[in-house]
Amino acid sequence: MAEFKHLVIVKFKEGVVVEEMVKGMEKLVAEIDAVKSFEWGEDLEGLENLRQGFTHVFVMTFSKKEDFATFAAHPSHLEFSGPFSAAIEKIVVLDFPSLVVKPLAA
Repeated sequence: MAEFKHLVIVKFKEGVVVEEMVKGMEKLVAEIDAVKSFEWGEDLEGLENLRQGFTHVFVMTFSKKEDFATFAAHPSHLEFSGPFSAAIEKIVVLDFPSLVVKPLAA
């Protein structure tokens, strides 16, 4: 069975303290056991015409789609979504089953 991914690509509004948003998200995923893993990063190498102003990416991995549904409905997620959404200028969200072609090397 494929893992399920929640991919969020954002451009934060001017003046937003990104570190506070990241700390809030780290706290959120620590509270919700359904989240298998969490990664994030800031674009440093993308060509401006390709990244279209987006600067940060957040990726959560779930064992199955039902775990993502548990996360999405969790009260802590609903609470965090308000301030996070208010900090965002642009956003793309993709939720999908992950098909591994080349597994991580051991």
